[in-house]
Amino acid sequence: MASIFTIFMLIFFLLWISKRIQSTTSKKRVPPDVDGAWPLIGHLHLLGGLQPPHITLGNMADNLCKPSKRSSSRSLGLQLCHDWVQSLWSLLAPSEKMTTLEVLSNHRLETLKHILDVEVNDSIKKIYKLLGKNNKVLLEMERWFGYTTLNIICRMVVGKQFGGAATEDENEGNDQCRKALRQFFDLSGAFMVSDALPYLRWLNIGGYEKAMKKTAKELDHMVGGWLEEHKQKKLWGGMKEHQDFMDVLLSVVTDNDETSSYDVDTVIKATTMNLIVAASDTSTITLTWALALVLNNREALKKVQEELDTEIGRERQVKESDLKKLVYLQAILKETMRLHPAAPFLVPHESMEDCTLVGYHIPAGTRLLVNLPKLQREPNVWEDPSEFQPERFHTTHKHVDIRGQNFELIPFGSGRRMCPGISFALQVTQLTLAKLLHNFEIASPSDEPVDMTEKVGLTNQKATPLEVHLTPRLLAQVYA
Repeated sequence: MASIFTIFMLIFFLLWISKRIQSTTSKKRVPPDVDGAWPLIGHLHLLGGLQPPHITLGNMADNLCKPSKRSSSRSLGLQLCHDWVQSLWSLLAPSEKMTTLEVLSNHRLETLKHILDVEVNDSIKKIYKLLGKNNKVLLEMERWFGYTTLNIICRMVVGKQFGGAATEDENEGNDQCRKALRQFFDLSGAFMVSDALPYLRWLNIGGYEKAMKKTAKELDHMVGGWLEEHKQKKLWGGMKEHQDFMDVLLSVVTDNDETSSYDVDTVIKATTMNLIVAASDTSTITLTWALALVLNNREALKKVQEELDTEIGRERQVKESDLKKLVYLQAILKETMRLHPAAPFLVPHESMEDCTLVGYHIPAGTRLLVNLPKLQREPNVWEDPSEFQPERFHTTHKHVDIRGQNFELIPFGSGRRMCPGISFALQVTQLTLAKLLHNFEIASPSDEPVDMTEKVGLTNQKATPLEVHLTPRLLAQVYA
């Protein structure tokens, strides 16, 4: 009799527990889903094609979240972003901490900032030497920006120019390395079926795995050569007066570092490659979009060149110390990063524990992609959100900064995982654009507007080349 009573009570208890679980689960609001999922592959078919994924995902969001009739200064997207910064976090890898503290500190950047001025001036002089009889030269600007930023970054990171220039015949080896860098980003942003369906990896659909191995080998050979040079100089010549970033890494990375399971050489090469690839590609993309935007908005081009003439004059070059006075140029770059952020999805984040965001239950392990172009064109926040209007940062949005505190504009991210190279990136983009616009009149080869189509990839690259005619606007002796 007692055993029957015990069984009855156990069944009653299990039913009670089941009911409580169902009740608790029903109260959790799961994030809304998009119609159109297929068996096995879900929504993957919606991400194919030539349209960049941030546009596709932005259109999905429109179908999920209809505009609210209630006027609000903070949209659902901004609230989600704000709560994500507070609720979702991830531990920094040891190499990232080391990079931030030892390599990209303000003190370290201050000791190396002369390199920035020298390298941009050198690239400007190379343009001037190419001027023909009509005092004009035609250049493809993404290539010029690419080599200029690579030379700056490589001088700072490994103490030597990357080599080559977009204004003359490149050394074949250096050009091949730049292509490998570009290939790295293209492959990183490529959609691979095996990422979502690992059981199909053995098919190597698209041949991406082979291409990745080839690119990785080329980049490892390049960085490995630089590392060996630094080791030999340290062994035979002692430490240099002005240490580059690789010198610093050789000093601070040791075999005793228990936070890493990799050997010293691997950590140094990976950190070096991360610095070069991330900084060069994003800076190049930002500068290319900025120039394309002012070419399509001639009034903005006129205003920024008037500012340069007023603050600098035409008798000398722009210096790094002048940048704080160039407020309209800064507004142009802000507006560029709002409309065309170089990394449209930021770095992927993952929730480490269950949490609730704006009433939705987010289980641990959920991957989060922040769709910057969608967020930064929110109509509830930005008037005429798709229009290029640098003036908005002197009026309605003059309080908005890009250092992660204003969630309506976070091209470098925010919180613990925001880009550690923000100060460096701003120095490079501001000075390079300022010098180019100050030194040359710029015009499109035809009267047609510049094509603003975006390319599919990990970074937000312009789909078509940006060719311009450059004509000097300063006194001849300034270019000497």
